[in-house]
Amino acid sequence: MASGTTKRIWGWWFFDWASQPYNTLLLTFIFGPYFAEIARGYYQAQGMGVDAAAAAAQAYWGAGLAIASVIIALLAPFLGAIADGTGRRLVWVWVFSAFYVVGSYALWYVAPGGESLFWAVAFFGLGFIGMEFATIFTNALMPSLGDHDDLGAVSGSGFAFGYMGGLIALILMLTLFSENSATGKTLIGIDPLFGLDPEAREGTRAVGPFTAVWYVVFMIPFFLWVKEPKTERRPLNLRLAFASLRELLAGLRFRKSLSAYLLSSLFYRDALNALYGFGGVYASGVLGWEITQIGVFGLVGAVTAMVASWVGGKMDRRFGPKPVIAFCIVVLMVVCTVIVGMTREQLWGMPLDSAAGTSDTIFFACGALIGAAGGALQSASRTLMVRHTTPDRATEAFGLFALSGKVASFISPALIALVTGISGSQRIGISPLIVMFAIGLGLLLFVRARGEQE
Repeated sequence: MASGTTKRIWGWWFFDWASQPYNTLLLTFIFGPYFAEIARGYYQAQGMGVDAAAAAAQAYWGAGLAIASVIIALLAPFLGAIADGTGRRLVWVWVFSAFYVVGSYALWYVAPGGESLFWAVAFFGLGFIGMEFATIFTNALMPSLGDHDDLGAVSGSGFAFGYMGGLIALILMLTLFSENSATGKTLIGIDPLFGLDPEAREGTRAVGPFTAVWYVVFMIPFFLWVKEPKTERRPLNLRLAFASLRELLAGLRFRKSLSAYLLSSLFYRDALNALYGFGGVYASGVLGWEITQIGVFGLVGAVTAMVASWVGGKMDRRFGPKPVIAFCIVVLMVVCTVIVGMTREQLWGMPLDSAAGTSDTIFFACGALIGAAGGALQSASRTLMVRHTTPDRATEAFGLFALSGKVASFISPALIALVTGISGSQRIGISPLIVMFAIGLGLLLFVRARGEQE
């Protein structure tokens, strides 16, 4: 591989490294559980019982994720069409990187007490939108990185590299900043760095600025080494861009494999995103875990995700992405079934030794499987999408790919919020994800293994 191409691939991988902490630190393991904690306290202060307050906190978080996902779903295909119409993608990465940095940094101001719940969700949503759109335009550069048969390994290695970044960021947060609410100490028993006040939860709140600074620093290789593919630069023409999008949408009825894949990923990818988004909230509300304990849980998941993404990339290269996707969906359905049926005392009616922490051990195993299956699933999904597009229309196609995910990402949090509210149970609230994964697996049967490259 030419040295210029190698540097370009490494630069492209650095986006995964730089952006992964938004998922690892903010969505799942640090800020999400912290939000659930302060929201529960707020609702309990309003007179709610413990279980009702936990359910209300989960429903609020779900509604915020749903709104952000609707915005992404509505705008992604149009922005993709505009980017492909002008032949420019990197400028959009710059724009949405600003959203990422501002949204994440502002989470520092979410103090205990619950008065800032709205702003917590609003700023998290701003950064989340920035991350998702920057990912769309970065993924659109993927077809220009190598031959189609090599892209599975490139994608898998990129996800593995990204998870390694998320793992290191999580270790730094847990050991140096994020405090245990009972002791005020970090995971290694020290006070948060820089004199941050544990009582005001400043160590945990520092996750926002930490995530923003991490992104700024590690996007430098991306912007230095990744250049726009040599294509014709065209002035912005909204009419032509939207006409191209209409043509692509109208042509879906003749592209049965692509249509089936978009529908399949609509369900399974965002069932996975919802599982990420609510895993820490579930551990906090159902199992009563502290944020530091949830963080260790995250370390386990990040390690398995890193290894599985790399191995999944090799399997993708050998067998193709479709079998990898199907296997991972089955694993995640089994995990969701376990989560829905488990409390500290029992698993689907079978008694558990709560004193021995059996439920904790089972959930740690579930976290390892979520990390492994989720990492390989996302990597293979990116590769299968590349097999259904061409380099000149990649952004538009990945915009539709984001749409297919974000429609379900709107549905998944909304269903979780609805079922949680009706049942009054966080456990039962997770059950819609089993159905979402099953539908995605069924639709995958109609997807051609080599996409449209045959």
